[in-house]
Amino acid sequence: MPRMKDDFALEEVFAKLAGKISQATGSFWTFSAALLIVLVWAATGPLFHYSETWQLVINTGTTIITFLMVFVIQHAQNKDMRAVQLKLNELIAAVEGASNRLIDVEDLTDHELDHLYTRFQTLAKTAQKVSHGAKLSVDSDPDSRRDGRPEAQPAPGAGDERANDHGHAHGERDKRPVVSKPESKAHAKKSDH
Repeated sequence: MPRMKDDFALEEVFAKLAGKISQATGSFWTFSAALLIVLVWAATGPLFHYSETWQLVINTGTTIITFLMVFVIQHAQNKDMRAVQLKLNELIAAVEGASNRLIDVEDLTDHELDHLYTRFQTLAKTAQKVSHGAKLSVDSDPDSRRDGRPEAQPAPGAGDERANDHGHAHGERDKRPVVSKPESKAHAKKSDH
């Protein structure tokens, strides 16, 4: 157990150090100091006759700093992204009617994300054809009717008189109702505990 405690302590030290370095390197003063170093290095070129050692100093210094900064920046980005995801998860969980399936969506595979993206594209197209104020969700099935049976798809070219050039219905009578499948209250309450 002492090993895990030591690892945790090291991770905490790294997290604090990375946070301070991220703050410092993003400041105007750090940029100014780096610019000054480069200008001093460039000005000393004639003194060292632009030797290989003179070039090696700046090359080695910038390479080491860049290498270390990759890890600091990645740590800061991971932490920020995790915080944003947690905030979004809280909003999704708190908003009634939002699909709780989107909580932790960042953990899905690329294939699952592509499928979900396609569902949202379908949802956007469906939203253009329904009456204003209709509730839509990624959980609703655009290809089913209220009674749960699949809706008959029009033949190619049929129904074109209902929509204008960009898929919108011409009038209220041309709009179809949207079937939405609300999540059960019991499931939502279970996920809160």
